[in-house]
Amino acid sequence: MEEQTPAVESVDTSQTEGKKRSAWNIVGLIASRALLVLSVLVVIFTVFSTIMFNKDDKELFGVKMYVVLSDSMQKTDFAAGDLIFVKKVDPKTLKEGDIITFVSQSPKSLGETITHKIREKTTTDDGEPGFITYGTTTGENDDAVVTYEWIKGQYVGRIPWVGWLFSFLKTVPGYIVCILLPFGALIAYQGVNCWKYFKAYRGEKTDEYRIERERLEKEREETQRMLEEMRALKKALDEQKQNGSETEQTAEDGSGQVTK
Repeated sequence: MEEQTPAVESVDTSQTEGKKRSAWNIVGLIASRALLVLSVLVVIFTVFSTIMFNKDDKELFGVKMYVVLSDSMQKTDFAAGDLIFVKKVDPKTLKEGDIITFVSQSPKSLGETITHKIREKTTTDDGEPGFITYGTTTGENDDAVVTYEWIKGQYVGRIPWVGWLFSFLKTVPGYIVCILLPFGALIAYQGVNCWKYFKAYRGEKTDEYRIERERLEKEREETQRMLEEMRALKKALDEQKQNGSETEQTAEDGSGQVTK
């Protein structure tokens, strides 16, 4: 019984190592699939955001999307880096407290897209209807009245921090971290798997070659044995034939002597 113990321990160790390898293979498979899904989602998000974000002529179900660039509304509604949704609206239906997105006509920010809260309705010096707007963080009114023609829509919601991801993806480090490295890792993982498959295939071929060589070796030995048996049989037949010839010669000699 004591002599069998090492063999049992070896089997247990082999089984344990096999289970560990199987577990690592499963973990690697799950990780690679998760990385693949994440990489694909990042690529889809990058393409979608490039097409849709901060585009006045692009809408999805009637909603435009803008990335917030300042904290002028951080106190109450949204902050820099958030993605906000803006829906087209009839300016006549807007009221005090509504949040609107508009093209600024202020000399300080002329042409910029701004999203601020309406403080009150008013008119310009020319009698055009419009709104006095302000940022809730400072509470200060904007310099210029926002007339109807410059209003893009009304704020309806947001997703926090998505804008930061969009901005980061547009940079070189963002491209490297979020796109290049994940796909590089996937390529490396698949390369390792291909190498493993190649080694396994080569091992199978080596085993097949060894088995075929052993079969041919056995056939050669069998053929050699048969040849040796045939040589031995031939030798025995030759010896038997030679002995028969000598016997006949002796008999003939004896017959001649009796005649005389």
